[in-house]
Amino acid sequence: MQEAPKKTDSGIEVKKVYTSLDVPSISNSEATKANAMIQEALPGQFPYTRGVQADMYRGKLWTMRQYAGFSTAEESNKRYHFLLAQGVMGLSVAFDLPTQIGYDADHDLAEGEVGKVGVSICSIEDMEILFKDIPLDKISTSMTINSTGFILLAFYVALAKKQGIPLEKLSGTIQNDILKEYAARGTYIYPPKPSMRIITDIFEWSSEHIPKWNSISISGYHIREAGSTAVQEVAFTLSNGKAYVKAALEKGLDINVFGKRLSFFFNAHNNLFEEVAKFRAARTLWANMMKELGATDEKAMMLRFHTQTGGATLTAQQPMNNISRVTIQTIAAVLGGTQSLHTNGYDEALGLPTQDAASVALRTQQIVAFESGITDTADPLAGSYYVESLTHDIAQKATELIEQIDAMGGSVAAIESGFMQNKIAESAYAYQKNIESQQKIIVGVNQFQSKESQDMPVFKVDESIRLQQIEKLKIVKTKRDAQKVSTCLATIKLAAQEGTNLMPPVIDAVENYCTLGEISDVLRNVFGEYQA
Repeated sequence: MQEAPKKTDSGIEVKKVYTSLDVPSISNSEATKANAMIQEALPGQFPYTRGVQADMYRGKLWTMRQYAGFSTAEESNKRYHFLLAQGVMGLSVAFDLPTQIGYDADHDLAEGEVGKVGVSICSIEDMEILFKDIPLDKISTSMTINSTGFILLAFYVALAKKQGIPLEKLSGTIQNDILKEYAARGTYIYPPKPSMRIITDIFEWSSEHIPKWNSISISGYHIREAGSTAVQEVAFTLSNGKAYVKAALEKGLDINVFGKRLSFFFNAHNNLFEEVAKFRAARTLWANMMKELGATDEKAMMLRFHTQTGGATLTAQQPMNNISRVTIQTIAAVLGGTQSLHTNGYDEALGLPTQDAASVALRTQQIVAFESGITDTADPLAGSYYVESLTHDIAQKATELIEQIDAMGGSVAAIESGFMQNKIAESAYAYQKNIESQQKIIVGVNQFQSKESQDMPVFKVDESIRLQQIEKLKIVKTKRDAQKVSTCLATIKLAAQEGTNLMPPVIDAVENYCTLGEISDVLRNVFGEYQA
């Protein structure tokens, strides 16, 4: 009986063995040519297949982040101080759903969601509590926020100003990637065109005022979580990136300036070699893409990225097995050359991570960094016939998809037509079918099951959080100057209508205690709301 062909999760056929013949441009009889090709593409050199720094982790380790945020600003602040004490190098903030889609805690649609999947932030007062006793000029902060990203950035900037911190010292990232929300995640507010305008406003303002801040994190993570393959994750993410670059160029921005502050956010799954090849292929494609779009500064062509281990890969069955999965994914991200990393807690298929699970997740990164030897040399898998061949295959297949999207008119058109959503849905369906037919083995789920006790502690957020937030909002609204609030909101409306940059009036508004919901509502009235 003939053996069924082995394939990666993207459907790329895997041979029994790889030789130099499988590596593009390498002839088996030309070993010297093979060596020359490998040496030509050194780490830190265009097209950055082997990494964006010449010495990679020998010079500086990736930033170890732990994604955290829940309940109130007070509770999240306690978790941040715990993580910093454990050795975290940067904070990564999770916001609750009302904050993500522009509703204050007292809005009817916020009921049942306040503080559940992230921290509730309604005003600058919440932001002050969230970062209490945390030096904003010394800690890098990443914020996973999109539709209301400009408001959260305004809160952060206003807080820094209040603390007397020069804005040029602020470092971090705001996700600010609305296209993947339409394609895969759903936390959008405004239609695509005004949403893209807000993003280019952020690019423009950030380039001038907060030069060390990454003004967008173009995200493949949620595309993968929705069920895409690794190839689709690369193709759709880079296509979205191209759309943002083109929008910024149309606004007259300099690609060599804003291009340096673009960052990416990828997922890490369990197929170790496919994931490593995915990261290497993405860097190569982006470098060439930016060059074609007119970038000449090498830093504007570098794909720098944050990685998070795969939430969708975690299982509620035998949850301690997730420590092994997260370890494999951590190794994939590091071998692939990530610039920062968040590792998921083993209990996250059950709920928000407990403090113990978050600690184990961080220790996983630290063990890989300091005990494994992986960091001793840059791109240690370079020259592997399999990895080089797989890098080429992923790049080629992703390019085919990107060209299809380009032919449609770009990412916005591809999303509006449902192309991306349908491709992701098809992949998710095929993957689930493979699990159900046991073509894909998930340990503890469709093989190697066992009877389990239900004594795993689960982190839960108390329903009273919403009442606490509503009470805080009432106090904020009582203390503030109502006339100033009205003036600030009117100024935002005028800027939205006239097409001037929204960041200055929004920063002024949050400094005068306008709330996230109030600012979002002003723009809802001008731009409307997107209906899928």
